[in-house]
Amino acid sequence: MLSDIEGEVPKDFPEGVYLRNGPNFRYPNKLATKSIFGRTSFNIFQADGMLHATFFGRGDDGEWKLSYKNRFVEADTNLMEKERNRPLFLPSIEGEPRALMVAILLNMFRFGKVNKDYNNTNVFEHAGKVYTVSENHLPYEVDTSDLKTGKIWDINGWDQPFNSHPKKAPRTGEMVIMGVSILKPYYVVGVISADGQRMLHKVDVKLERPTLAHEMGVTENYNIILDYPNRFGLDRLLADKQFIGYERGEGEQSKIGVMPRFGESNSIKWFNVKNHCSFHIINSFEEGDEVIVRVCRTSGSIISGPSNHRVDAGEWYRRAYLQPNEDSEGFDPSVDGVIFSRPFEWRLNMRTGEVVKEGHLTRNDIAMDFPVVNNRFIGLKNKFAYAQVVDSTRSSNIGLPVFKMLAKLCFDERDEENKDVIKVEYHKLEENHFCSGVHFVERPGGVDEDDGWLISYIHDEKENVSKVYIVDAKKFTESPIAKITLPHRVPYGFHGTYVCK
Repeated sequence: MLSDIEGEVPKDFPEGVYLRNGPNFRYPNKLATKSIFGRTSFNIFQADGMLHATFFGRGDDGEWKLSYKNRFVEADTNLMEKERNRPLFLPSIEGEPRALMVAILLNMFRFGKVNKDYNNTNVFEHAGKVYTVSENHLPYEVDTSDLKTGKIWDINGWDQPFNSHPKKAPRTGEMVIMGVSILKPYYVVGVISADGQRMLHKVDVKLERPTLAHEMGVTENYNIILDYPNRFGLDRLLADKQFIGYERGEGEQSKIGVMPRFGESNSIKWFNVKNHCSFHIINSFEEGDEVIVRVCRTSGSIISGPSNHRVDAGEWYRRAYLQPNEDSEGFDPSVDGVIFSRPFEWRLNMRTGEVVKEGHLTRNDIAMDFPVVNNRFIGLKNKFAYAQVVDSTRSSNIGLPVFKMLAKLCFDERDEENKDVIKVEYHKLEENHFCSGVHFVERPGGVDEDDGWLISYIHDEKENVSKVYIVDAKKFTESPIAKITLPHRVPYGFHGTYVCK
């Protein structure tokens, strides 16, 4: 049980479990291979998935009883490695192209798949069940009481990978998913029934080539498709490139597709937009003739960094995380600031087919990502969103993203000093404290969109202590109302959720 609590868990906080998924190498001393074909290595996005859970329950006396548990996600491929106590799959995403090609072929020959099921990216709920997922496999069910991994969620008729950010359609509760592949069909959209039992719709979007998209959006009537030049495939290895890479050559064009919920590929209305890479959608919604899409946008891809394996990856990340300055000496738009992520908005007119407006929403000196909204407003017009603010300097130094505070985006208000951007409130963390897995927990019976709390795992790097913070969303800049100390370090991770009892 957890007893070291500064402040108090709110009396009307819902009982449930706060879950966060993230990468954690089971064999951290075996991260690279070298052969006559060259060198390959695992990156953080290929680490084994581990769930961290903080349980919020009440005893017979009505008082809070809190506990914590963590556990590796035991996918089929992870169990194979666990039984042999060593990694079996060869690294197949980063490295020298010839070595990557050999690794992919050997993995396919030995195990029938290019990579193991990572299960390290997200955790989500649908129809009363909870699942873990990454981009390269179907979701695995998880028992939230003990974090044991269950069976694969094999929806009838779905033979694609499953994206890490499925979305529930507003009003109906249907789940909209997509899967990307290096083989045709490159991008498939699916709609799952609200009860999770049936695949209601499945359609090949008919993209011309693979794109490594991470998320799609929904509105009341549409599915939102992002197609940007973050390419992946074996043809890249044959061209002496990395397996995954952001392309800037002629003929590359970013597009946004607006597709009726149960439409076919010929029903999609495509809008050409400036080239970008937007892994995370803040929200999307309809307003009159327009569809509004808000994202956290970059001009390059964090996965897998430089497209050319001969480029010094450390130097590339050092420059890519920092705020871009076009006036600086030696500025290179293909490197400098390309993963400096900022909230961005497109307004798409469905009647005229025009991009009415596109532009950044926030000031240019602060990067943020991993956005969340009140789940009740997914696909609907919303006033607020929340995000993790990047510590660009520290991220640049270590080559991995770390987040130094939380942000509250107020879309209906303007910044006092710069009316061209929206108002943003910041919840600042103490020095050497960093956050991950932020999620909005709505107050039971809440009416206002921001009536609830932000919950996040926080790590104090100086003292090597991890905590859970609960922040009142309406009093966002004030101190957390509860800081819950955990029994050991929680490594930085990706996405989280809160599953109410």
